[in-house]
Amino acid sequence: MATMNAPTIDRRQTPDRRSVEGDHASGAIIALDYIAMALMIIGGLNWAMVGLFQVDLVATLFGPASPPARLIYVMVGVAALWGVYLLGKLASNNGRS
Repeated sequence: MATMNAPTIDRRQTPDRRSVEGDHASGAIIALDYIAMALMIIGGLNWAMVGLFQVDLVATLFGPASPPARLIYVMVGVAALWGVYLLGKLASNNGRS
């Protein structure tokens, strides 16, 4: 009697389900990364204007030490902290490759 050998599936070659599930969450993280980058660019350009022209655009638009201006400064600071986190994440990913 002839038997047919079924192909064996090597477990190491099948994709891990956790990586597929993580793709949905990574979309939100990517959006957060872009928002943080935009805020860091806005903050950097504002500081460039302060250094070059002695004009604080945020304070000019919203008033010095006003709640909206303070909120923008806090958002830029939190974005910078997120950038530090991403830099560490990028450095650790480069070390694994």
